[in-house]
Amino acid sequence: MTALTSGHYRRGEMHEFQAADQPFVYLVSAGAIFALDEGAHAVLRRLEHEQLSHADLVQALLDTGYDRTDAEDLIRELLFVNGIVSDAVRPAIALAPQTPPADFPLQALVLNITNQCNLACTYCYEFGDDKIATPRGKPKYMSLETARASVDFLLEKSAGANGAHITFFGGETLMNFKLLRDVVLYAREQAGAKGRTIGFSLTTNATLLTDEIIAFLSEQEIGVTVSMDGPPDLQDKRRVYKSGKGSYAVIEPRLRKLIAQHRTRAITARVTLTDGVTDVIRIYRHLKDDLGFHEVGFAPVTNSGERDYMIDDSGMDDVLAQFHELADEWLEHALRGQMHGFSNVSETIGELIQGVNKSHPCGAGLGLLGVSPSGDLSPCHRFTDADTHTLGHISIGIDQDKRQDFLSRGHVSAKYECQSCWARPLCAGGCHHEAFVRYGDTGHANLHYCDWIRQWTDTCLRIYGAVSVQNPEFLERFAARKGLS
Repeated sequence: MTALTSGHYRRGEMHEFQAADQPFVYLVSAGAIFALDEGAHAVLRRLEHEQLSHADLVQALLDTGYDRTDAEDLIRELLFVNGIVSDAVRPAIALAPQTPPADFPLQALVLNITNQCNLACTYCYEFGDDKIATPRGKPKYMSLETARASVDFLLEKSAGANGAHITFFGGETLMNFKLLRDVVLYAREQAGAKGRTIGFSLTTNATLLTDEIIAFLSEQEIGVTVSMDGPPDLQDKRRVYKSGKGSYAVIEPRLRKLIAQHRTRAITARVTLTDGVTDVIRIYRHLKDDLGFHEVGFAPVTNSGERDYMIDDSGMDDVLAQFHELADEWLEHALRGQMHGFSNVSETIGELIQGVNKSHPCGAGLGLLGVSPSGDLSPCHRFTDADTHTLGHISIGIDQDKRQDFLSRGHVSAKYECQSCWARPLCAGGCHHEAFVRYGDTGHANLHYCDWIRQWTDTCLRIYGAVSVQNPEFLERFAARKGLS
């Protein structure tokens, strides 16, 4: 590529940050992180205030100590990743596909094998105040016929890929454990006959774990996420039985067995933060250190903004402050070459390593679909049994018009407020389900979390930058352990 000699340059869209006393930029169009030397940083700062011709830009770099060849190479590189843009050159990298793919290959299914639950958590999105599910008159438990048809559907629609994945969900997943067991064995047989692999995971409230179930989960290398909100006083505040009785005393001994005996996959806890359940540090210490979970992740409750369990602004500020405290620990561990169990950092670092640049917030409707007990297809597990969000049926396949409508509205380029946000490659507007519950539109940006997301993304960028400077080998080991490399 020859150097440009015409046109004027200006800065591309970027977010600047400092880590380990070194300047970095996060380039929005490329979803990429660049460490800057003093010269490049000075020139980018100058372009913040004025446009420069090619000759002037080269001279500015020469003045900071570059030789001409290195200056030309840097300009080419910055142009390629849209760190700088020229009125004489069309950008080389677009933020995201401008239209949703017409036929994105399926990679995973979430099988809601029952819509029943033995708990009555007061914030439950499926059957609580914010429910959108309409299960009346529909099967309460998935049949083996529907489950096998789902496996066959997944293997057909993911043809060409070596692996596929099934996540089991509910309700309470283990209320239909017999089906789960039969599906795992059937899916392994069918995938093996095609020379392919298939992986499994499930989410559970852990109340129904038995020695038999734990042994099966370990033997079959099934990943387990436990929905749990912390020590007894916090767990029992909202994760209760229909009688109002708390669930901690029931699950604690079962969890200790699960963590001790399930040796083939990491066991993860997912904490739902609500009003009165925001003591992030204490929850983390209990779940990670006392019970022994490998990873612990936190999510503020999804709600319409009018429920008594919602976290107000001051509560969210307190949550974020505690997130930062755990993020500092994550960095300290990484610099010592040790893994930390705070998955809110780990997940974002994983995306930064991969250079994620999202067209949509998640895989819902793209590589992932939810299947209800009746066999209805939906964008993800949060929409199962919701008549207004059905995307087809396992027996007849995907309704491409409905799928295309869902994806078109959920595309980041369709969300006006996202276009000026530097964090959109990692966020893309946020959860479709949360957008529908709060705004009545799956394609609406989750504006109530914007400042929070930007702050958190900046924190994770600084962690990534510091580790890349001070212990880059850790990022390689982290990527290998997470299967990112």
